[in-house]
Parts: sequence; C-alpha cells; structure tokens
Amino acid sequence: MLRRSLFLPFIFHLLLLFRYADPAPSCTRDSSLVDSESQFEMVQHQLRGSLKITDDCSFRVSQFDLLPGSDVHWWGAQGTGFDNLTKGFIVSNDGLNGTYKNSTLDVHLLSNVTWSMIDVLTVWDRTAASDFGHVVLRKDAPAKPPPTVFDNCKVLSKNFRLRWSLNVSEDSLEIGLEAAIGITDYMAFGWADPRADDSDLMIGGDVAVAGFKEDGAPFVDDFFITKYSECVKNDDEVAHGVCPDSVYEGHEGVGLVNSSMLVYGHRSDGVSFVRYRWHLTKNHGAVNYGHLVLNVSEHVNDCIGPLDAEDKEDQGVIIADGNNPLVVSSAPAMHYPNPPNPAKVLYINKKEAPVLRVERGVPVKFSIQAGHDVALYITSDPLGGNATIRNLTDTIYAGGPDAHGVQASPTELVWAPDRSTPDNIYYHSLYDQKMGWRVEVVDGGLSDMYNNSVILDDQQVTFFWSLSKDSISIAARGEKKSGYLAIGFGSGMVNSYVYVGWVDDTGIGQVNTYWIDGKDALSLHLTRENLTHVRCKTENGIITLEFTRPLDPSCRREKRVECKNIIDPTSPLKVVWAMGAKWTNDHLTNRNMHSSTSNRPILVHLQRGSAEAEQDLLPVLAVHGFMMFVAWGILFPGGILAARYLKHLKGDGWYRIHVYLQYSGLIIVLLALLFAVAELRGFYVSSTHVKFGFTTILLACIQPVNAFLRPQKPANGEQAPFKRVIWEYFHAIVGRCAIVVGIAALFTGLKHLGDRYDVENVHGLSWALAIWFSIVALIVFYLEYHERQRIRRQILERSNWVLGNVEDDDSLDLLSPTRTTANKELLPSSRMEVQLEPLNR
Repeated sequence: MLRRSLFLPFIFHLLLLFRYADPAPSCTRDSSLVDSESQFEMVQHQLRGSLKITDDCSFRVSQFDLLPGSDVHWWGAQGTGFDNLTKGFIVSNDGLNGTYKNSTLDVHLLSNVTWSMIDVLTVWDRTAASDFGHVVLRKDAPAKPPPTVFDNCKVLSKNFRLRWSLNVSEDSLEIGLEAAIGITDYMAFGWADPRADDSDLMIGGDVAVAGFKEDGAPFVDDFFITKYSECVKNDDEVAHGVCPDSVYEGHEGVGLVNSSMLVYGHRSDGVSFVRYRWHLTKNHGAVNYGHLVLNVSEHVNDCIGPLDAEDKEDQGVIIADGNNPLVVSSAPAMHYPNPPNPAKVLYINKKEAPVLRVERGVPVKFSIQAGHDVALYITSDPLGGNATIRNLTDTIYAGGPDAHGVQASPTELVWAPDRSTPDNIYYHSLYDQKMGWRVEVVDGGLSDMYNNSVILDDQQVTFFWSLSKDSISIAARGEKKSGYLAIGFGSGMVNSYVYVGWVDDTGIGQVNTYWIDGKDALSLHLTRENLTHVRCKTENGIITLEFTRPLDPSCRREKRVECKNIIDPTSPLKVVWAMGAKWTNDHLTNRNMHSSTSNRPILVHLQRGSAEAEQDLLPVLAVHGFMMFVAWGILFPGGILAARYLKHLKGDGWYRIHVYLQYSGLIIVLLALLFAVAELRGFYVSSTHVKFGFTTILLACIQPVNAFLRPQKPANGEQAPFKRVIWEYFHAIVGRCAIVVGIAALFTGLKHLGDRYDVENVHGLSWALAIWFSIVALIVFYLEYHERQRIRRQILERSNWVLGNVEDDDSLDLLSPTRTTANKELLPSSRMEVQLEPLNR
C-alpha cells in the first residue's frame, strides 16, 4: 500500500512535466542547402568535422575534433576574406567550450538567422578574432575535401598519427603524417622489406621523410635504407646506406623512383601535418616488391580527438635585450599566427609577427619603419586598430598616433614595462586590426623591476622597493632555503606590521598581513590591508614575495589596527625579517614560529635609497641638539629681550648685549649644523625637522646682513625717515619669526630623535622643553608689563617740562605702541603757555 501511494504521485508529477513541456519546434526544409554535406577546413586548434544541413533552422556536426579556445561560437559570414569574417555574426546560442573528441553535435540557428544570410559557417573565437576552421556553403563547382581529410587514421604513437586514403584507379595512396613535434623536427614513415627480420626492419625499408624547412615551407623526400650509414657509392657506382631515391634514377630520367609527391603541408598549434601522394610500385635497383604490411584497403579510424601538443607556440620569438632597438617594419603576410589577417602585417627584426618577449623593468627601444600609415602601439586589445571604434576600452601602454616612420627617417619609441604590466599584451597598428601579435611580459631580475634595494640585518634577506606618488611596491627575497619569509615594519616582530609570503600545498603563492602584539601564535592578528600585484614564488627553496600597498591606508576613521600602518617616505622605515619551516592560512600554532630572525632592525631611507643599522643615540647628534637648545632657547631669546627691555639704561650696554648674544647664537647654530651634516654624511631636506631647521638658520643668517644695511638713526627731535621705520619692522619681524621657527625645529628634532632612535625619554625631554619656553614666556609677559609702566611714568613726568636741553632717550622704541601716544601727550593742544624764569648767576 505504501509503494502504491508513493508511485501514484510520481506518475502524476511526470504527467505534469509532459503536459507543460515545450513541443518540438517545427522547421521548414525550403533552403537549397538542406541535406548538403561538407567537411570543415582546418585553420587552427586542430579542428576537423563533417557538416550536414538538417533543415532551415539546424545542422549536425559529426566526428568533430577541436582544441579549446576562450570565447568560441558558431559564426556566419559573407565570405572567407579578412573583412568578411571580422564583420560576421553569431548564428547559434550553442557555444563551444572545452575540447571535443570525435563528437556529434546538433546545433540550432538563432530565430533571426537563416541560411540565406550565411555563405561561410565558421568556428570563431571572439576574443582573438580567430578563425579555427570553416565551411564554404555556396560554391560554383563541387567542393573537394580539404587536404586534412582522409578515409582512415592509425595511431602510431602518442604524438604521431598516420592518415591515408587509397586511390585504386591511380594506384596510389594519399598519406598524411601528423605529429606533435618541434618545428625543426621531421616525421618519417615507410614500408619495410617483407623479407627483413623483425629485429632489423629498417634495412631494406623505403621511407618518406617529411617536415618543414627553415622558411616554413613543407617538404617530403624518399629514402631507401641498405645499412645504417651515410649514403656512399662503391666502385661499381652502387649506392649503399641511407640514400635518397634520386640516386637510383636511370640515365635521362629512366627508372624514376622518387614517387612521393608533396600535396599539402601546414604547421598549427605545435602540430606538423604533411600530405603527400605515394605510388604503390617502386624500383630500387634490382629489388622489386609491392608488399605492404599495413592493409591500406581496410577502413581504420582509431584516432580519437585532436593531437594536443604541449608547446603550441611556433611563431618566432624576439627577446628584447634593452640595448639594441627592435626594427619594426611591415610586409605582406606569409605565415601570420592568428588567421584571418590583413594582407600586410608587422615584422620585427625581419620576422613576421613574432612573439615579443620583454622583461619588467628593462626598457625596450623600437625603431619604427613600417610606414606613415602604420602607427605602432602597445595595447591590452588583442585585435588592435583602436578599440574605441568598436565601442570598447583598452589600456595603451606605449605608442600612439605619433609612433610612425619610414626607413629613411625612423621614429624611436621607448617603453619600460613595470611590475604592474600584465603577462600578455599585444603590439598592433593603431589604424588596422590584427597587424601585430602577442607580447610576453616576464619577470626580470628584481634589481631591474625595483628602483632601490638594500640588504637587511645578517645579510640573509634583500629588501627591494619603488616609490610612487601614493603607493609603494615592495619585494623581499631570502638568501637561504625556508618554508616562509616574513618582513615586518617595526623595531622587532612584536608590535609590528608583518607580511608573510609562502607557497601552499597546491603550489600557489600566498601573502598575508598581520599585526603581532606578542610572542606566541595567539598574538598574530590577521589584517585586511589593501595589497595589489601580490606574488610569491619559490625557486630551489628560496622564497620571494612581492606586493604593492598604499602609503596611507585611508581608513583612519575606522578602528582597524592596520589603518595606523602609515608609511612616511620622508622618515626612515624600520624593517625586520623572519624565516620558518611552514606557514598556513588555517589555524597557526607555535610550530609555525620562525626558526631564524634578524637581530636588529635596519633603517631604510625610502627616498634616498639607502639603509643603515639602527644605533643608539650618537654623541655627536646629542651635542647637536644641546647646542641648538643653547642657541634657540637661551642666546637668541636673551638678545631679543636685551634689545626690547634694556634700552632705558644709559649708554649702549643693551646694544652690546644684543649683538654679542645674537652672533654667539649664530656661531653655535652653524657649528651644530656642521656636526650633524658630518655625522650623517650628507644634508637631506626630507624630514620635517630638517625643513624647520633649514628655514630658521636662513632667517638667522639674514639678520647680520640686515644689521649691516641699517639706515642712519635720526637726530634728536627729528622724525624717523621711512626707510628707518621699514628696516626696524623688517628686523623685528624676521627675528621674531626666526625664534618661532627655531622653537618648532627643537620640538620636531625631539620627535625625529624618538622616531629614529627609540629614545625612551623623548616625551620627558619634550615636556621639559615646553616648561622652559613657558617660563621664558612668563618672563616676557612680566618684563613687558613693567616696560609699559615705565614708559607711562616717563610720559607723565614729561607732561610738565621746562625748556632746556633734552638728551637723547633710546628707550623710546620706534616700534613701541606707546610712541605715538607719548608725542601726543607732550603736545596737548595747538596753543602752549611757556613760563620764562631768570637765570641766577
């Protein structure tokens, strides 16, 4: 009962499926092409197959062989020429993905496609605009089978096949030799002497040798073997050895025996194919025989699928060496590697459309002599001819409309591929499609790919880098075998940002980023830094890792720890390293701890391209800082205070104090500068401290020059000239600016000290410096208050003055805000009453 209850719903469900299934579409058979049969002509990817037009909306392909492409479709066109094929269209939604081996396919045309629209049916790769093979549907004369089609096929070895068709009426065999071999290798096939022993079948054999010459032309030659030696003639003029059939020809051509006639040959996808005609009866001297070990009249086809060569690239390779320019010319196409192609294509160093191999970091020079109608450019577009015309976008790496020239006046183009350049790009003409071919971009030496390199501590890791505006490209290479390589930014692995590179069990390179805050496996915290162009590889156990990262992660508003991993190119970067036996993406344990590590960090100066070991605070630099404090914290402020608040004293004491303190401070500053430059072996305006220091020293040096150019002081009672007022303003402003910038230089110097040498009491020194200048500021406020009070008292005392001698008073500063007020109070109105008293003698 249970089985019946389960069975009935199942039957009901099947009925529903059949009820709502689409009926088979009806299709007419009105086209004249219906029931016609044709063979595909092989062009690329070892395509073979038979085509039969089933009706007006479908066709069948049988015995279909094809190597995979990238975006392969059934394609219709109006003709076989380059322009017709490239302007074709997709005729079916049935794509061709993967490898096909003796397959049978039923293909339906699109609803808006009819056979009247198709003159050529082709297998087309849209990515590379490649014709893999085609059938011409409408021909004036009956079509002959393509030269790659035979009645029989026999597998001789894994990479060698024999194809043949027997022509009884002409007493000949059509033989095809097909092998996945190198372009310079040959194929040999022949008939053994039936009387020969099985252990020595070559002796007495009649062998055809086929292959391709250096110019790419196919050949086939016959040889007769009497012994394993070079062909020679004895005294009786009888040939012995491996001899071409031509030595057996009679006088005046009588007894011609070389009856293997070349019919066709091509080289595609790393497979050589040669077709020739062989006559069944041959005469080698006095020996006549026609026995064949192979039964050529029996139908045999045990060749399943296309030959798949490991090395499919036959086109010549040009390797750019960075010294000699590559001569780019144009000429008629002879063996273009990616048909269909235009009549004229590009040649490099007289080779037709070769593969161009370049190294990252090595500049490539082109001497363009292809004509003014051919503009060379390096592009990501596999077709060329300006992708924008086809409403597509591409990346242009070099060249363009101006990259054209002729032999009499060539144009030079220099292109330097870098580590961001893809592995495969193309060189083409900007004006015509498919004139060029592929560019292989390979990794050169790291020293070529990066602008700078240093050896880290213990000389076991080399650190490479290249700076750009907003990012830095980094590479690290171990100098000994290890399972992983790690580099960190910090004084040690603890409390540092670490980049770990390793190759996993599948052979794929990995690079992970971590923040480490302890010495056990639980202290490694995986971060999500924005790394690009990530690579990691191992060669003989040597790990090399590469990546590009932004200088500023630009995620400061977030609380992720990696947002604080900012690289300042103007400050030294502390780099450490570690190596270990094994790393993993999964749960890390103490077994993944490093087996060797650096003993101390290396300070890498990113902008200067140099490095030095981190050291304790150098005594000379400590003296430099102390001298700068004495100058900018004591002497210069003291000189300014003397000029401001000691003028009321009689004599020129204030002036002497001012000059002595300022010149003493300037001398100390220059000596401190020389000490720092000598110790650091150079003067680099890179850090904030150096910029502030340079500015304040420049301002300090201006003051003596300004003092030398001081205008004459006005006489007593005279108004100060305009030049004198301007000078005093300039002198005062420059001096005060120098003090402000000097104080900033002192504070940035302490910060630089902490960043560079990890001095533990930098914060304490900074607070002490801040307290010192706070005390100086309080003293200034106190003196300024009393100075204003003193000037006010002086003005009040002079409000009732008696006519007499008035001595010069330097205490009235031209820049004092009380100067104008004092003058006004001395002259309260336009009228004055003067009382004269007699002088007692």
